[in-house]
Amino acid sequence: MNLKPDKQTYWLVGGVLALLLVSSLIGWLLSLRVTSDKGKVTVQNLNARIRAWWMMVAVFGLAMATGGIGSVILFALTSFLALREFITLTPTRLGDHRTLFWVFFIILPLQYYLIAIKWYGLFAIMIPVYAFLFIPIRSATAGDCEHFLERTAKIQWALMICVYCISYVPALLSLDIPGYAGQNGKLMFYFVLVAQISDVLQYVWGKTLGCHKIAPSVSPNKTWEGFIGGIASATLIGAGLWWATPFTPWQSAGMSLAITLMGFGGGPVMSAIKRDRGVKDYGNMIEGHGGVMDRIDSLCFAAPVFFHLTRFFFT
Repeated sequence: MNLKPDKQTYWLVGGVLALLLVSSLIGWLLSLRVTSDKGKVTVQNLNARIRAWWMMVAVFGLAMATGGIGSVILFALTSFLALREFITLTPTRLGDHRTLFWVFFIILPLQYYLIAIKWYGLFAIMIPVYAFLFIPIRSATAGDCEHFLERTAKIQWALMICVYCISYVPALLSLDIPGYAGQNGKLMFYFVLVAQISDVLQYVWGKTLGCHKIAPSVSPNKTWEGFIGGIASATLIGAGLWWATPFTPWQSAGMSLAITLMGFGGGPVMSAIKRDRGVKDYGNMIEGHGGVMDRIDSLCFAAPVFFHLTRFFFT
């Protein structure tokens, strides 16, 4: 799983760094010019998000620089932190503790080990089949029947979203794409960039033009203007990055559209869970963003779809 940086990789990295520099400059200028209390709060949040993005890009870049194993470890750690946030929001009982031990310390690392050794036939079904069956068996043997179905479903859902779905991001490195050998790191970079820039652009379009709420009781900041503007803009950017992928420009546009639509879908679903639990964020680990789960909700839903579309049509 060694990644081979080339000229295109450097262009991608340089483009992201340039974008962050421009964003930082804009944020600094806004902090000098905005005087209203509401505007100051918005600018402070914006600058906090930009500072967090610098850190996240640095960590992601370091993981890619260490090769495929670094990326697997990074996303395994991300899954662990996201799973911890999710389980914290969905309280469990004493009878679930041994099941959770298996989830955190056996099933999670096993999933990423299977990805590291490129065992597609097993990592694709290990959690949806074997872990799905194992979890209720282990919980039932603890002898606690109170809210058993609800507790089991919470653990299974957490494992699927936080581990299984996220693991498909580094799994992109295992795809054998004709004429693209040794370049899968760019494909993973492309996927994360399109998914995350879609989130950013939806936020920007929503803040500047947003008027019509999509689901105000679930996600009050999501608007149709932000959705349409963000999806369209990110799809165009993804189409323009076709040269870093195994896709043609039109194929890249289609893949970007799939990424952005699925990424958007992840937002309301994960927000609905937060509203159900009566909290604003999954945590406060990432300044301006909330918790790890708040930042990767779009990746959770988009990664498996993008992986399987790529595997079906291009391998």
